Amino acid sequence: MFPPPPAARAVPIARLVCGIAAATGLAGAVAQTPSAEQSPLLRCELRYVSTTMRIEARPVADPYTVAAQDVGTRFRFKAVVLGTPERVDSVSLYAYDMAVDNAPVLIHEVVLRPPFPAGTAIPALTGWNHVYSSRLGRELVYGCALGTEAAR
Repeated sequence: MFPPPPAARAVPIARLVCGIAAATGLAGAVAQTPSAEQSPLLRCELRYVSTTMRIEARPVADPYTVAAQDVGTRFRFKAVVLGTPERVDSVSLYAYDMAVDNAPVLIHEVVLRPPFPAGTAIPALTGWNHVYSSRLGRELVYGCALGTEAAR
């Protein structure tokens, strides 16, 4: 006798997995998606000279789709939250010097991975970071917090 084809063997396993999920209550948990209010939201405050700006970043699958924000004429700042509306895989923060030859020049990079510090008030995630331009020593100060849409 020959063994049954792989497709025929897969059906009982699929039934077993579905039965276990239903019996343990996991089927409903898998089907649920978080509401928009529970979606992750990164909020950052940037200070340069006498200007304060706030930026927000939501989870994306592709970091290359996120645009950097101009901070005055001296810096550019980019905040990337990799993940889905259900979870955050990493937070990457970049600062670029725009007042040098061959600009933009990356001068600061931070990659944060779970578990993330608790707290939704800026700067709970990063603390205050001071980044300096190589030309005239100009300073960019930033801090970020990771929370949800509801905690805005």
